Amino acid sequence: MAGYRAFPMDERTRVRDYFDTDGYAATLGVRLVSDDPENVIVDLAVTNEHLNFHGTTHGGALFSLADCAFSLISNAAGPVAVAIDTHLVISAATKPGDTLRAEATEVRRGRQLATYQVRVTRDDDRLCGLFTGTVFIQS
Repeated sequence: MAGYRAFPMDERTRVRDYFDTDGYAATLGVRLVSDDPENVIVDLAVTNEHLNFHGTTHGGALFSLADCAFSLISNAAGPVAVAIDTHLVISAATKPGDTLRAEATEVRRGRQLATYQVRVTRDDDRLCGLFTGTVFIQS
């Protein structure tokens, strides 16, 4: 598995290693802003390649940005966590030149399930998307 190490590593190192091996995030242009395992932040500078036919940011690009932050924070603790439910509400359009920031926080973590919230904002701090996701923690 890419990014996996046989020896223990701290949560920040795990977040950075997972991010560094995420080819999809790299292809989109996602950048890691904060590797804090309690508040993972990634961002994306919107370009023409991220647009839909209306000339605004494609919902899939917004979802992918939020999902990147969600996957990093949910796997920071160590055991493999896989998404079992996700939801995104898009509340504002964005356009080329905007920088979107996805900030993930943990809502609740149990033995087998954990839920997270990701707020996606643009440069002016306007909320563009609210993502919630639940993972199954493999043991």
